[in-house]
Amino acid sequence: MAEGDIDDLPKNGANYTALTPLWFLDRAALVHPNRKSIIHGNIRYTWLQTYQRCRRLASALSKLSIGPGSTVAIIAPNTPAMYEAHFGIPMAGAVVNAVNIRLNASTVAFLLGHSASAVVMVDQEFFPLAEEALKILEDKSKGKFKPPLLIVIADASCDPNGLQYALGRGAIEYEKFLEMGDPEFAWKPPKDEWQSIALGYTSGTTSNPKGVVLHHRGAYLMALSNPIIWGMPEGAVYLWTLPMFHCNGWCFTWTLAAVCGTSICLRQVSAGAVYSAIANNGVTHFCAAPVVLNTIVNAQKEETILPLPRLVHVMTAGAAPPPSVLFEMSKRGFRVAHTYGLSETYGPSVICAWKPEWDLLPTEKQAHLNSRQGVRYVGLEGLDVISTKDMKPVPADGMTIGEIVMRGNAVMKGYLKNPKANEETFAGGWFHSGDLGVKHPDGYIELKDRSKDIIISGGENISSVEVENTLYHHPAILEASVVARADERWGESPCAFVTLKPGVDRSNEKSLVEDIIKFCRAKMPAFWVPKSVFFGPLPKTATGKVQKHILRAKAKEMGPVKKSRL
Repeated sequence: MAEGDIDDLPKNGANYTALTPLWFLDRAALVHPNRKSIIHGNIRYTWLQTYQRCRRLASALSKLSIGPGSTVAIIAPNTPAMYEAHFGIPMAGAVVNAVNIRLNASTVAFLLGHSASAVVMVDQEFFPLAEEALKILEDKSKGKFKPPLLIVIADASCDPNGLQYALGRGAIEYEKFLEMGDPEFAWKPPKDEWQSIALGYTSGTTSNPKGVVLHHRGAYLMALSNPIIWGMPEGAVYLWTLPMFHCNGWCFTWTLAAVCGTSICLRQVSAGAVYSAIANNGVTHFCAAPVVLNTIVNAQKEETILPLPRLVHVMTAGAAPPPSVLFEMSKRGFRVAHTYGLSETYGPSVICAWKPEWDLLPTEKQAHLNSRQGVRYVGLEGLDVISTKDMKPVPADGMTIGEIVMRGNAVMKGYLKNPKANEETFAGGWFHSGDLGVKHPDGYIELKDRSKDIIISGGENISSVEVENTLYHHPAILEASVVARADERWGESPCAFVTLKPGVDRSNEKSLVEDIIKFCRAKMPAFWVPKSVFFGPLPKTATGKVQKHILRAKAKEMGPVKKSRL
């Protein structure tokens, strides 16, 4: 009898089963067998076809003894095969490792080696990347290399020569591989919901990436949390602007099966492609990092199709979105839900839940409130901001900075083969995000910076995010990123790297810099004002986040800001 319970009724096969999102696909095929599940160019699949294709994949893998304890890597953009991998691979009992297509060969080699991937599924466009990565692995292995099975995914929109090259190198074509499988394959759910479903790698900016291991239970709960917190209806039409390799598409791969929605695959993301899909494919929802939203609001007239035919719901996360970008999106008819999370929390696990009373506020104030990170998802049990000194919660004053921490079912199992990192990240019974933030009187949290991005000038903390938000309001600025630069007088001072909007006159950069600094002086405390401003494109990670470590290195190269002789 459970402690203090009213009964001694045990779990049995009739009343208890391990949670897994794989059942959502089984149900979607039963309820809506003829509804479109995936649209990719001229390809159209129904839910029944998708279920059969995923079972074929699971069956073909099982025949090769790929199952529990195996990892299958997939290197592909947003295509049907990438979607199918999220069901077919775990249906065989294996773990899906969706690899970021924008990584270089040496990083991909590390991922494939570290994850011990037995099979590598690769889109034809990225076959040379996979081949180069495997060559690096082989060279390092000193004769002990066991090559994985290579499966190449054809795409009619790509150059056919690429496919022929891959087949000539011994890869098996994905459709041929599926033919080896049984569309009625009797897949088995995991016996234990703690079993791993997915492995994803953090973007290692200074050291090797860490392998984030996720379980079936968390994937199930987050896949159901998504539509609840977003108000996403049954049958939603979802545009894949967010890469599925990024935190398994924030678990929307599994959510789409739960709501029996339709996935519109987008191989390459551009503002024109987004507007076109909204106009022509009935898109109701999409997710994107703020950098993509910025592209949408700054799109050329010929790329846009406005007014929108319907309200389009957008979920954004990945970096703090500038209020100015949120404001411009709402002006165009997009309803933006702002979320926050990490690879270690199945993607977004915190949302700036909208309150009806905010509807009465001025639009700018709404955008400002909505730029906060917010409150925990339905599927996350604990969220707080704690002091880095004593791990006690900081006061809810919107001022005191601490570290954002989480706990609950939406936190990863841990980092693969990395006990030291696990000990640090789970210290004191919390998952430590490494992000710094404040807690407002209404309980909503707001991100102020990554702990390594905070600028300490003359002993005062400056949030690079707040300086960036102000810079985004300048009429000439398209993108901005702020880092610390050594300063002879203040120790550190803000250094701004800026991308200008197309059409801005760049002939007199000196006067542009003066104008930007003058603009900042009018809007922020004097010690926050960037002491240096540089123009050019911003270096970005494969998921569209600005690579601040590169900008910090540039700032370091320039040496300190000299003491003024005035």
